[in-house]
Amino acid sequence: MANSNVSIFDELSIDHVEFYVQDTAVAAAQFIDGYGFEIYGASEPAESATAIRSVALGKNQIRLVLTTAQGADHPAAAYVEQHGDGVANIALTTPNAREIFTEAVRRGAAAVAEPAERDGLITASIRGFGDVIHTFVQRPASSDVRKLPGFSPIPETGTRFDSGLGMIDHFAICLEAGQLTPTVEFYEKVLDFQMIFEERIVVGSQAMDSKVVQSRSGSVTLTLIEPDTSLEPGQIDNFLKNHNGAGVQHIAFTADSIVESVGLLKSQGVSFLGTPDAYYRLLSVDLTKYSVSELKELDILVDEDHDGQLFQIFTASVHPHRTFFMEVIERLGARTFGSGNIKALYEAVERQRAEVGAEK
Repeated sequence: MANSNVSIFDELSIDHVEFYVQDTAVAAAQFIDGYGFEIYGASEPAESATAIRSVALGKNQIRLVLTTAQGADHPAAAYVEQHGDGVANIALTTPNAREIFTEAVRRGAAAVAEPAERDGLITASIRGFGDVIHTFVQRPASSDVRKLPGFSPIPETGTRFDSGLGMIDHFAICLEAGQLTPTVEFYEKVLDFQMIFEERIVVGSQAMDSKVVQSRSGSVTLTLIEPDTSLEPGQIDNFLKNHNGAGVQHIAFTADSIVESVGLLKSQGVSFLGTPDAYYRLLSVDLTKYSVSELKELDILVDEDHDGQLFQIFTASVHPHRTFFMEVIERLGARTFGSGNIKALYEAVERQRAEVGAEK
């Protein structure tokens, strides 16, 4: 939902997402074997206390960088020590990295890296939320969108399978209690994001508040969530505890056909969260694309809003801290984020528990 008023931040989009990881080979294997991604670049070797080993991989419009510190002085070392593997940088493409960096800092952003040019690309970084930064990336018009400073290209070897995943739909971000409003205000004030959606989700004796901010181009969407600490601890509290602070809980990848993509991912060993049969018995959505049996077979959830329907499923976390995971999502017009599924799943689980109790 682009804004008609002209802004220096109009053309922000996702360039790539950088993970800090303990072992690039192990992390890359999960994406290559499970999601059909392929490596297309690697950092050039360097010998210093701040040296890193990075690989770039992805598919279609999804571009990821996995970075491991080769010495204790690189920020990746401290990040992994505190959080484990996780998203450390949501890099944003812009036609004017120097200008946009200067303006963001003028508006209150904390500078992380001043503008610098290397290999024809200009980059600059600011702090975002928690230990996550945003690097502005300016590319020449003729540049390969996968090119990165200090990286050597790796020839394509051919994908083992096509998972049907296309791009990043959104990031879900867990924040400490009391940080939701300030974080929204930061993105509105500093990067001209707009808040497009908000809700309070109550699940039994737990509750969380969520606000969604989006870039003016509509290309970058952040779902920001904080727990209600006056009620019982829930999944957001658990993330904050196990992650040792705010961070990206999951990344949602789009699929043209979620049934086909999830079927392929499962065949490649990707584990997804199960859905109780009761969820499908209680389903009241008038489905427009898939049958209930197709969704039930693969544990896919469905929700709808005034604009259409969405289908989604979440992977089981393979993170040692059980924090980070993935989502696969297909939108048929819907613009919201499936909050109805959280409530419906909870009700279905409670119904199933009651049925099992009655049988005993």
